[in-house]
Amino acid sequence: MEAKKMNKLVFTVTLNPAVDKTVTVEKLIVGGVNRVQELRIDPGGKGINVARVLNNFGTEVAAFGLIAGHQGRFIQSKLEGEGIKTYFINVPGETRTNLKIVDMASTTTTEINEPGFWVEEKKLYEFTELLLSRLKEASFLVLSGSLPAGVSPAIYKDYIENARKFGIKTFLDANGDALREGIAGKPFGVKPNLLELQELMGQTLDTTEKIVDAGKTLLKEGIALVVISLGKDGAIFLSNQEGFKVTPFPVTPLSTVGAGDTMVAAIVFALLQGKPLIEIARLATTAGTVAAAKSGTQACTLAEVLEKLSLVHVERL
Repeated sequence: MEAKKMNKLVFTVTLNPAVDKTVTVEKLIVGGVNRVQELRIDPGGKGINVARVLNNFGTEVAAFGLIAGHQGRFIQSKLEGEGIKTYFINVPGETRTNLKIVDMASTTTTEINEPGFWVEEKKLYEFTELLLSRLKEASFLVLSGSLPAGVSPAIYKDYIENARKFGIKTFLDANGDALREGIAGKPFGVKPNLLELQELMGQTLDTTEKIVDAGKTLLKEGIALVVISLGKDGAIFLSNQEGFKVTPFPVTPLSTVGAGDTMVAAIVFALLQGKPLIEIARLATTAGTVAAAKSGTQACTLAEVLEKLSLVHVERL
């Protein structure tokens, strides 16, 4: 058991990765000509974003997922170039491109996301066998993002239940049916945003009290840690013992894409360090805020986060 405690390896799963193409324009003119001021191309997909941040934080991480075509090879090459182990299964077709348009005048980001490839059952089985064959090596399994066509929304639930057999904690960041099904598997932690939580609960959550009550409903499902991201208003962190609301410091958002994934990475990093909830909340909210101030889906560093740590406001609930 002692060897297991020392294991800090994190697995991330990205079943529908993307190449993130981020363009910055002075002011987005719908129906008109827009001239690009800045262009970034990054490997993307929520689990991949988590892996890149964890790697920057000095945590050993391996990225698992499905890829296709030239763009898939680009993603794998970039990750391996950053020193991240990759375990990808190639599927027919092409990996999607997600276009992010950053409007500097309104400081908003418009996302145009492709649906992704279709996954044959035999390829998904091959991937699942690969993941399960190595799962006992990990201490944490992060399941993030949308699912490609051909994949059941119950797949995250299956992976969560398999991880539990090895005593491995899981963190789920998904939406819609994948989130609903995944919660039934009782992951260790979840991070819905406010919109996802409202859809899950089937009601508008327009006060902090209502949001906290909804979060406590998830805790009663057997989840140990519930994090509800509130965008520029910060986040709420809940366990069965305590809760905190963290308000971020003001930044000019250059791209909010990946900010939530950065929060997930920071949460897992802090959990691996054995940090209490208040420190997890402070670190994760700071990390997400730092990420929002970066262009594209750049991964922030731990030093950047620690430098701003004292600027967030933490309120006990």
